[in-house]
Amino acid sequence: MKILGIDYGSKRVGLSLSDEDASFAFPYRIIPNNMELLDTIHNICGTEEVSAIVLGESHDLSGVPNKIMGSIEEFKRNIEAELDLPVYFQKEFMTTVEARGRGGKEINNAKKVSKQKSTPADASAAALILQRYLDKKNLKN
Repeated sequence: MKILGIDYGSKRVGLSLSDEDASFAFPYRIIPNNMELLDTIHNICGTEEVSAIVLGESHDLSGVPNKIMGSIEEFKRNIEAELDLPVYFQKEFMTTVEARGRGGKEINNAKKVSKQKSTPADASAAALILQRYLDKKNLKN
């Protein structure tokens, strides 16, 4: 029973997959957020035999939904209409920062990071989102 984790962004979407036992999450791919996004996710779910989807729920430091949350909710509705799979939310607080391995340094760092040194962490952030969901789910069992 594999589960797909999604870190939704306005330009890129990070994906992660669990193992068959739904115990561990692994970075999978980064795909562009374009008109083919739903088709790509649909194909991945079929190819990888995905049984559920976990979507990152975006909030700010005070717990208020971020601007992108409206797009994420619309995306969730579109996935549910397109696929016959359950879609769950998991809070994604600071997952991109954690995925980059900086422990939050860029929040207070005014220095710009060049494009060459900055690598997308979307798939790793998706794996963190999915792993948090799996840990919570597995604690209940």
